[in-house]
Amino acid sequence: MNLLTAAQMPFNHQVGWQELSGRQPSIPALAGWLVLPMSLLPPIMLYFAGTHHGDALMPGFADREWRFITTILFLAELLTFFMMGWVIHTVVNGTQALSIDYPDAYLLAALAPLPLWASSLILLIPNLLLNVLVVLAALGVSCSLIYHGLQALCGRHDHDMATMSATYTIMSAGVLAWGVLMALTWAY
Repeated sequence: MNLLTAAQMPFNHQVGWQELSGRQPSIPALAGWLVLPMSLLPPIMLYFAGTHHGDALMPGFADREWRFITTILFLAELLTFFMMGWVIHTVVNGTQALSIDYPDAYLLAALAPLPLWASSLILLIPNLLLNVLVVLAALGVSCSLIYHGLQALCGRHDHDMATMSATYTIMSAGVLAWGVLMALTWAY
């Protein structure tokens, strides 16, 4: 899959999804080759921002225990992947109009946070407003990935309301998990 195809996936249910689903990557392969390396990016960038930018990013930012915080964040991200795959499978199969198997549910759980993980690169710039705007945009792209991924992976385009409902439920669980991760980060 090329970069142009991957860039179209959040905005289209036809481009790239069947190719990925057809490869049938195993859950351990997704965890090892995609989730593990990409979930390292936010803790590394947060550690960098905390130790290099410090209070230039936000008052009191430099005084945190960044080794501990970033380790907990990394472990929580890995746990969230496994939980979200289960949530996607449970929510989608709980509707009568849609169904998804576990490999596709975990494929979607691995792809959905990619924009959020990539948005952590903005921490290279010590500007809080810019950081918040980029993360919010990434959250929107992540929502779109889930919606179009469900359309493609469930193979049903005639049940748009069921797809939207499942997307809202999944995103609610994802935003809740993301909020808990951020609360853990700022609590320490």
